[in-house]
Amino acid sequence: MIAGCKSMNKQQKGTVLGASGGAVLGALFTKGSVWGIIAGAAIGGAAGNMIGKKMDAQAKELKQAVPTAQVERVSEGIEITFESAFMFKLNSSEISDSSKTDLASAVEVFKKYTDTKIIIEGHTDDTGSDEYNMTLSAKRANAVKDFFVAKGINADRLSATGYGETKPKYANDSEANRQKNRRVELAVIANDKMQQEAKEGKLQ
Repeated sequence: MIAGCKSMNKQQKGTVLGASGGAVLGALFTKGSVWGIIAGAAIGGAAGNMIGKKMDAQAKELKQAVPTAQVERVSEGIEITFESAFMFKLNSSEISDSSKTDLASAVEVFKKYTDTKIIIEGHTDDTGSDEYNMTLSAKRANAVKDFFVAKGINADRLSATGYGETKPKYANDSEANRQKNRRVELAVIANDKMQQEAKEGKLQ
């Protein structure tokens, strides 16, 4: 079925996703998705368990700091999802004042855990042209990155990419699902130093 998706148009792919498990199946074949990045960064074993415990603590703090975001522990990382409808005005990459407050709260948590990397992804629904959606999603991802840098997060910890409509989590067959696909996602994963300390059993 996954191989067959390559020949489908975007609406057909969305329908398959919706009928087959949505986010889970989407993560399996949408290369570069937050879920896939986190899973791919996992090192497993005892070291992975140590990293997981650190991520448990950070995820708990993020949930408390940013209650408007969806914060989930995935493998040895954290997935954070913000709905673009609340973060940005229509067709805009300017972050809303309320979302700036939420992001600033997240920054305070990120500053406590300096041994992590933060991957920022922008996504849209399938409304509008592919080119427009790709550009808008990239602008939104970079707006979040720039905000973090302005608030004191080292730029070396951050990366930002826009995927437009190419990686839906849900079928684009209703306005409710389209709203969910209009999102900014963050992946929080261990950096090389954290992974090495975990492998050596030195991670505190």
